[in-house]
Amino acid sequence: MPFLKQDFTKEDPWRIFRIMSEFVDGFEELSNVKKAVSIFGSSKHIGATKKFYKIAEDTAQLLVKNGYAVITGAGPGIMEAGNKGAKEAGGESIGLNILIPTMQKPNKYVNRVLEFKYFFCRKVMFAKYSKAFVVFPGGFGTLDELFEAITLVQTERVEPFPVILVGKKYWKGLISWIKSTLLREETIEEKDMKLFCVVDTPQEVMAAINRFYKE
Repeated sequence: MPFLKQDFTKEDPWRIFRIMSEFVDGFEELSNVKKAVSIFGSSKHIGATKKFYKIAEDTAQLLVKNGYAVITGAGPGIMEAGNKGAKEAGGESIGLNILIPTMQKPNKYVNRVLEFKYFFCRKVMFAKYSKAFVVFPGGFGTLDELFEAITLVQTERVEPFPVILVGKKYWKGLISWIKSTLLREETIEEKDMKLFCVVDTPQEVMAAINRFYKE
């Protein structure tokens, strides 16, 4: 029987080194980012994403004009819109790309990109270097990032920051369910409803961020 060379890079101890390297590279690359906002949303160019692409682009431009860098997941759709707005406004356009089977490639508007194999390493970078999360319409990935942020703020694992949902009509059903089920069943408290807000325009996004830090 021929000797089969074992691929140690697929074993758990070696994964630890990969995880460590992603944290080290991320902290090193982003260490000079002092004031940034992360924009989240669908990677697809359909339905709500088409409608909100321009809003996301305008939001990023407004953020840059107010001294913020913009961080996205580096992909297409809403992420591309965020990077496009930031770059065209002359700001820092950062992309945290994830290596997944569908081979997401960084969009052309990213001027600073990091690549991650592990979602949890990538999430740490979003939370650590963001002064706010701006969440546009999206799917499971967007919801994951939304509820992760709310949970971190709720449990005081991070310094509080504003979590802003864009698109009142899109998020209406989810918020209604949260109120009618989670709040009614007392799995959350009334004060938890203040952990996020919902707006429709770039100007409202900027106002929500300014109001949060003023208060």
